[in-house]
Amino acid sequence: MTKKISIEVEGKTVKEAIKKALQTLKLPREKVKIEVLSEEEKGLFGMPGAKPAKVRITSLEYKEKA
Repeated sequence: MTKKISIEVEGKTVKEAIKKALQTLKLPREKVKIEVLSEEEKGLFGMPGAKPAKVRITSLEYKEKA
């Protein structure tokens, strides 16, 4: 049986969020579809962390083990 797995992950940056998601799914970048749901927003005076970046990662193909 083939299933698609989709997860949403937040990170300080889009790049960090993608990296976390790929590690969680244990899949290479070429085996997933990446959607950026929101970019990170800087805080007051450019300080990081006002709003994290959020991405949705969906596997292109996943075969369930029997």
